[in-house]
Amino acid sequence: MKWLHYFAYTLLWAGGLNWGLVGLFNYNLIESIFGIGLSQFIYILVGAATVYIALTHKNDCKACGGK
Repeated sequence: MKWLHYFAYTLLWAGGLNWGLVGLFNYNLIESIFGIGLSQFIYILVGAATVYIALTHKNDCKACGGK
């Protein structure tokens, strides 16, 4: 399941970067790269990754008492 953690973590970075660009410059990087149709699917993946990381964070994080 290590691959799932890395995949979800990468999606969190992409989502955070995209929201920062939207907020600062009104530029949607995900939509620019993938188009409107595929970007909605990517937003769903980013949302699912956020929920996954939020639920499993304590088990994975050294600072929060994980392994």
